[in-house]
Amino acid sequence: MARLILFNKPYGVLSQFTDRGTQTTRQTLSDFIKIPGVYPAGRLDRDSEGLLLLTDDGRLQARIADPRFKLPKTYLVQVEGEPSEASLEALRSGIRLNDGLTRPAQVDRIDDPALWQRDPPIRVRKSIPDCWLRLTIREGRNRQVRRMTAAIGNPTLRLVRWSIGSWNLEGLPPGEWQEVTGRFDIR
Repeated sequence: MARLILFNKPYGVLSQFTDRGTQTTRQTLSDFIKIPGVYPAGRLDRDSEGLLLLTDDGRLQARIADPRFKLPKTYLVQVEGEPSEASLEALRSGIRLNDGLTRPAQVDRIDDPALWQRDPPIRVRKSIPDCWLRLTIREGRNRQVRRMTAAIGNPTLRLVRWSIGSWNLEGLPPGEWQEVTGRFDIR
């Protein structure tokens, strides 16, 4: 039976078990998860937070991570400024990035979510408002959500992946993980 781990990746943690990049020590998955043989199904940038799935099953890992399967990934995104309805509609239609047109996203403006405090906190500019979006995509290009919000003129300040498919962060604090049991039907 395949193992599936839900991990709430904190800000600043690499989505890998070792750090081969710099002379300074950065936190990795091995600082939080001591289960041999599991690997991330996809990635989250070091400066992003939220749900990361890990499994010991290569086929399951591919089904979760491969954009061909169009598994929805929902993000809570704090952006600088307040996007216009036209800007949100552009995201819903698909937006042109330097690597091509994105698939249409589901996006809505939301109230400030009840999230944990980020360490370090985001930079706040008193003269520029910010707002939160719930954005769902079905692909996974490099830094895609950040590039999408920048393309509409509203850079991302904080990015939290809330869910992948039917799995979400509900009740899972940052730096904690839980194992999911049962059969995994990915559609």
